[in-house]
Amino acid sequence: MLTKTQKIELSDFHEQRQEVLGGWPTGREVDLDHAIEYQKALPDAKRFSLAMKTAEQQGSLLLQPRAGVALVPEHIALLKFLEKHCDLLPTTIDAYTRQNQYQEAEKGIAKSSGSGQSFLNGFPAVNHGLAACREVVESVSKPLQVRHGTPDARLLAEITLAAGFTAYEGGGISYNIPYTKKVPLEKSIRDWQYVDRLIGVYEEAGVTINREPFGPLSGTLVPPFISHTVGIIEGLLALEQGVRSITLGYGQLGNLIQDVAAIRSLKELANEYFQKHGYTDYELSTVLHQWMGGFPEKETKAYSVITWGGAAAVFSGATKVIIKTPHEAMGIPTKEANAQGLESTRQIANMLKDQYLPESEELKTEIELIKQEVRTVMDKVLELGAGDLTAGAVRAFEAGVIDIPFSASIYNKGKLLSVRDNHGAIRIFEKGSVPMADSVYAFHADKLSERAAIEGREPCFQMVVDDIYAISKGCLVGRPR
Repeated sequence: MLTKTQKIELSDFHEQRQEVLGGWPTGREVDLDHAIEYQKALPDAKRFSLAMKTAEQQGSLLLQPRAGVALVPEHIALLKFLEKHCDLLPTTIDAYTRQNQYQEAEKGIAKSSGSGQSFLNGFPAVNHGLAACREVVESVSKPLQVRHGTPDARLLAEITLAAGFTAYEGGGISYNIPYTKKVPLEKSIRDWQYVDRLIGVYEEAGVTINREPFGPLSGTLVPPFISHTVGIIEGLLALEQGVRSITLGYGQLGNLIQDVAAIRSLKELANEYFQKHGYTDYELSTVLHQWMGGFPEKETKAYSVITWGGAAAVFSGATKVIIKTPHEAMGIPTKEANAQGLESTRQIANMLKDQYLPESEELKTEIELIKQEVRTVMDKVLELGAGDLTAGAVRAFEAGVIDIPFSASIYNKGKLLSVRDNHGAIRIFEKGSVPMADSVYAFHADKLSERAAIEGREPCFQMVVDDIYAISKGCLVGRPR
């Protein structure tokens, strides 16, 4: 029996909580009533949902980096350094915690202690526990979000939300299919229903926690309609469990018209589907992730990629932008590099905030194309689930109706291939089993034929390969050399 899209009964939720909190000793530190009171006592300046709501109302753009190291004092020092440059703070969780490998995370903490460097690629919040996480929250003045990549994020959510983090990223699809190989989709969706029900419990008590499905997915040439469909599904699943503050995301692709169309259509489509499913009491905002693919090695070239992402965020009307750094090609950035990425984005955002992108037929066409593509897929998802979204999502992946490019998951068909057209917009090269109107597929084919004619070659898989490496080699479209 597939998991259904219905609100988890409180009795079932509390029964499951006992198992979740017993997953690691620090889980027993969490008392939900005390956690709710702690959240209520936080100042408004630390409330992520309020910051997003205000920015959305004012039309301003908020900047947020990624950041996380192994030890508490060093992590606090990193955040205190960055909060001078950003509007919202992250705590990026380490890879062991993302896979619920807390014993391995413990080893990484021990190895990091006294070494002067972090042997984990993030902050192991579960291992550090409630008191240490609250120390992080109390050491900074801006809202904190948990950013991670965890298919089973239940214990992490319990501890960090009880500690005073006011935003939580991820979802049962977006933090499974792009990130893992063998985690069943139904299980990850069910585990994330728990996370959203937990946040719903906070909401019922008067505490709003912001929820942000992970928009970029695999981060590699993902067509907007695919990431939009996943984001809308995860948004609907969260709303069903009582979440009210939703931020839907999108990973920058590089063509300005397409990126602007993507953010604008995402917001319109989300409102359309949320309201169609009977949800009206919610706060919706958007986030653009700066380019998630390969970066140039030279810092001077990397700054161009970063600022182009800032321009796309401004012109699209995104509420928030996630910042990259000039060290992106070299591994985990220094705090100084993180600040430099923020500063360069702030500069371009300030320069462009009083400008606008003129409306055009190209922009209108791109918006309508994405809407048509999303509606076609969503209709099939609901048909496969006989009206139930969760069952439909699971069956859609089984059938290849939703197909995320370059995912390692065995639960993803991997038949959809995308490539850039002559102007760098992402088009469909092979659609696999993804439903698409003949006229839409023909539009994509025409765009690719236009590029192929100019390059003197047939549309081919080599174009896909060339496009994956293009930005790191100094251009947007992977032309033959």
